[in-house]
Amino acid sequence: MVRRVIEIDEEKCNGCGICAQACHEGAIGIIDGKAKLLRDDYCDGLGDCLPTCPTGAIRFVEREAAAYDEEAVKANMKKRQEEQKKPLPCGCPGTQSRQLKRETTANAAATPVTSQLSQWPVQIKLAPVNAPYFQGADLLIAADCTAYAYGDFHNRFIKGRITLIGCPKLDMVEYAEKLTEIISNNDIKSVTVVRMEVPCCGGIEHAAKSALQNSGKFIPWRVVTVSTDGRILSEM
Repeated sequence: MVRRVIEIDEEKCNGCGICAQACHEGAIGIIDGKAKLLRDDYCDGLGDCLPTCPTGAIRFVEREAAAYDEEAVKANMKKRQEEQKKPLPCGCPGTQSRQLKRETTANAAATPVTSQLSQWPVQIKLAPVNAPYFQGADLLIAADCTAYAYGDFHNRFIKGRITLIGCPKLDMVEYAEKLTEIISNNDIKSVTVVRMEVPCCGGIEHAAKSALQNSGKFIPWRVVTVSTDGRILSEM
């Protein structure tokens, strides 16, 4: 039958996972860092996912597709919720529960740790665009989970930089516009993006890259990816 279903543009998709979370039927999953329509008969054609997509990657199309199967959706949702060791219907690996065990040393608490944060606020949404500390700054744009995952985050990343943090999955906003204003209106010397390895964290990397491109400035930048157990996976 010909009916209305969603279509996802992989070129525009940043893998943030917000659409998958918004889809109550579990029709969308994150596969290889991109949102995918898992099965036609899971999509009810109502489009709860459309307004949540920060990049406009989702649209409706009319095409030959299996009819919406409410019973199949219910069975699939129940099965996924019972699988304790797998991600919930949002499809993001970052939701998978795990316990991390680390070795401790006898003098682990002997040296006090000093904060390297040099400005406030740090949340992207709250930061004033024309704050004086942006002038001549090396800018750090970090997913908020990175500071908890990587033990020496202050000394390795915050020290000597102006820090902005956010979570594209939970904040439900597009950071690119705000970051573009900050970079365009200030003399930013460099940009370091620190993100987690989970696909939904790709949103903050995408926002930073878009802001750099939109600003029209040539600024040195790099992306550092942190694993959920606190290792540096890549720097580029």
